Amino acid sequence: MKDVASNKHSRSSLIYPKKRPSPHGITKFHKSPLLPANGLARRTPRSTKIALMQQRQREAQIQALRREGIFLEEEYRDEIRYYMLDMERYTMSSTQSMDQQPEIRWHMRPCLVDFLVEIHFTFRLRPETLYLTLNIVDRYVSRRVVYIKHYQLVGCAALWIAAKFEDAKERVPTVQDLVQICRETYEESAFIQMEGHVLSTIQWTLGHPTAEAWLRLMCCEPCIEDTKVQHVARFLMEITLFYREFVKYPPSTISLAALTLARYVCDTPRRVWEETEECLEVIEYLDNRLALHVNDLSETLVKKYSYAFYSKAATFVVQYYLEGNRFAPAAPSLPVTPKRSSMSAISTPASSTTTASDLSDEMPLTPITPAFTSDLFSTSHSSDDKENISSTFEPVLNKLRIDNPPEQFLPHDFVTFGRPALHSLNNLSSPRTALVS
Repeated sequence: MKDVASNKHSRSSLIYPKKRPSPHGITKFHKSPLLPANGLARRTPRSTKIALMQQRQREAQIQALRREGIFLEEEYRDEIRYYMLDMERYTMSSTQSMDQQPEIRWHMRPCLVDFLVEIHFTFRLRPETLYLTLNIVDRYVSRRVVYIKHYQLVGCAALWIAAKFEDAKERVPTVQDLVQICRETYEESAFIQMEGHVLSTIQWTLGHPTAEAWLRLMCCEPCIEDTKVQHVARFLMEITLFYREFVKYPPSTISLAALTLARYVCDTPRRVWEETEECLEVIEYLDNRLALHVNDLSETLVKKYSYAFYSKAATFVVQYYLEGNRFAPAAPSLPVTPKRSSMSAISTPASSTTTASDLSDEMPLTPITPAFTSDLFSTSHSSDDKENISSTFEPVLNKLRIDNPPEQFLPHDFVTFGRPALHSLNNLSSPRTALVS
């Protein structure tokens, strides 16, 4: 056995000879002075320090958000965003189907949303609950025929479902609370039956990425957004729940448009590279409605966002538009053609090939191919020179047809909630300090 082992060792030593050691006892390798051993480019001490400071600042921001109950996973951010984009397309409602309802009309929607906003504010539910409630209502109305007498029942059942999905157990209203809120118009069994019918209609799909969820993501990257800008954006997003023209847009577009308009109103730097065409359309709808009908906003919503806890966002926005201010879209940054200075013609001697057009500041016209007519001796050409014709740009504004809603949206007396939720909070500085009675 020893002979076999020795033969193998000698054979391997012949095939793979050992390296001769260095006379100085140190093995020398030929390395590039610009690249380390792993092949990556070296970083200067200044760039390393800046990257370390940014990383520590980002970790501090994440810890601050976690103390407020907002959890961000940096590793899965892209996967979460892609999943939210897929889910929002899958859980969208259809305005065309909602237009075909035999009894329900769009001027009834603000009354129902105002009613749901008040219940949501009374029970101190999460912001996501309100958006999920309206999404469930819209998806149900898109697939089922709903009569006026059941419209409020559908809204309360949707709020009940959304609160169970999003909020803590102690904050979810009970069936008895819903019966009392609706002034005993419906029995307890009606809410339970409608809850099962709504869930079966929407196929138990409740993972709708709300505009509030998108706003949280947008306000945390790449840096934390100012608190006042966030509150103004939330106020603008809740305005979009009241009207038909915003239902067709996905929540990601609604949140981006509200955040962009909030940045403009609060006079903070805009991010023009993020503004899409759909985003600008939503901003135009919002800007027109606030500029022309700012006094017609929901009193419940305006009073909700007039508290100091919400940075008095409603008061700030209403005052902004009452002063006649409007949103101005960013002008496209086009490259500027450099012009020849007047000194260049004097300091530079003109050669024999220099022409008058070379010394002028005007750019030469684009050459075109002349279109000859049947008349060979005619010197007139066709006037299709679209490149050299000076054209003026005239923006086209969308003419919105806004119907004046009647004083009574629904023929029911129980729709008026009496506004006890907000009247009882007149002496409070923050809605957080109030207790649900």
